[in-house]
Amino acid sequence: MTARLCTVAELAESGSRGFAVGEGDWPLRGFVVSLDDGSVRAFANSCPHAGHPLDLQPHRFLSADRTLIQCASHGALFARDSGVCIAGPCVGRRLRPLAVFIEDGEVRLAPDPADVDNARPRRGPRP
Repeated sequence: MTARLCTVAELAESGSRGFAVGEGDWPLRGFVVSLDDGSVRAFANSCPHAGHPLDLQPHRFLSADRTLIQCASHGALFARDSGVCIAGPCVGRRLRPLAVFIEDGEVRLAPDPADVDNARPRRGPRP
């Protein structure tokens, strides 16, 4: 089973949406952004410059004109499609991408490759 991160409709409101998957002290914290062609991208919510979250207010990851991802702490700007920093203290570095897909109007986190391998039927004894 894959984690539901948000709906496509929720993204239409602001262009971005934060999420946390998992429990305990270290859930996976990330965010989803919508692109102009209707697709989405997701990234870990951690600035490559300082390692802290990009948003100071919930679900606010985009610049005022919604064309770029913006770090609220130091103003670094990142391309929405690639996560590459194009301005600020970490130019050339990138946000860590997360694999997602859209199913029935919901954005879902793609399963971990290890989980997919474990879910496949196996033939014969395990090594």
